[in-house]
Amino acid sequence: MTNTIPISILELAIINQGSNASETFEKTKEIAKLVDNLGYKRFWLAEHHNMAHVASSATVILIGYIASQTQNIRIGSGGIMLPNHSPLIVAEQFGTLETLYPNRIDLGLGRAPGTDIQTAQAIRKDFYELSQQFPQNVTALQNYFSLENSKAKVRAFPAEGIKVPIWILGSSLDSAALAAAKGLPYAFAGHFAPKQMIEAFEFYRENFRASEFLGYPKTMACINSIAADSDKEAEILSTSLYQMFQNSVQNNRKPLQPPVYFLSDLMNDMNEEDRFLVNQMTACTFVGNTAKLAIELKEFIDYSHVDELMISCPIFDYQDKLKSLRLLKEVMDKINQG
Repeated sequence: MTNTIPISILELAIINQGSNASETFEKTKEIAKLVDNLGYKRFWLAEHHNMAHVASSATVILIGYIASQTQNIRIGSGGIMLPNHSPLIVAEQFGTLETLYPNRIDLGLGRAPGTDIQTAQAIRKDFYELSQQFPQNVTALQNYFSLENSKAKVRAFPAEGIKVPIWILGSSLDSAALAAAKGLPYAFAGHFAPKQMIEAFEFYRENFRASEFLGYPKTMACINSIAADSDKEAEILSTSLYQMFQNSVQNNRKPLQPPVYFLSDLMNDMNEEDRFLVNQMTACTFVGNTAKLAIELKEFIDYSHVDELMISCPIFDYQDKLKSLRLLKEVMDKINQG
């Protein structure tokens, strides 16, 4: 491809085995500083609840903290789960963030609760009804940001007139349809639910309607990618990611686990159903040295026609993670240079 494909990072502030939230926030800050200096485009944080080892539950607060510690990189949500919140409050929060950090804030919106059903109902008893009203609430949020809302009885300050880019996030054709109909950029959660990604991107592009916010379709794929000096080393590092998904499908809530030496042993220890689910969730995972990743990521970009790439990179060892992020930027620079 001739177009430059930016690289970004999705961070969940995952707590490692033997660590805690305080240490995780400190490392998250340092990761953000590194990728800011390396030239990554975005640093997004995701809203999750009732997950003892995911420290990004107060997503807006963490976005503000990371924005305060960085200089150029765009900081945003991947995403804010809109049915959990009042559109008015989200507008006020992100209007405040954009005022504090001009031209650096993104607002990615999701429909899911980011948690289990019981916790979703603890957040909002009417969660299910609000999830069905997601398109209407996206519109309400856009209205609060608009100057036209100045004549309304309910107004959002300091959001009114503030231009915060809104992305629709998703893992299905429903989210693609909404993003296309509203003329908004579309990010797909290929890092855990890649099954419908290509179909969703195609549907989005074919049905996109230009809007005041965006004149042409704009897509971003979030994938898993881990880089190291050798393929074997990268595979070993990736076993923490595979254990994370194994624990997810088995509803075993553990912190991020240390790597094991053989991925094959880990997969063989799962029963057939769990192995199928983990393989399905990790189907869009790229692991290896820089030469291997340059080939595979370029093939993925060419095949998906994606405009941006966002990386999820859960690695147990902090220094290994920093190195992986440096190597991934080198890979993308090589791809973009042709």
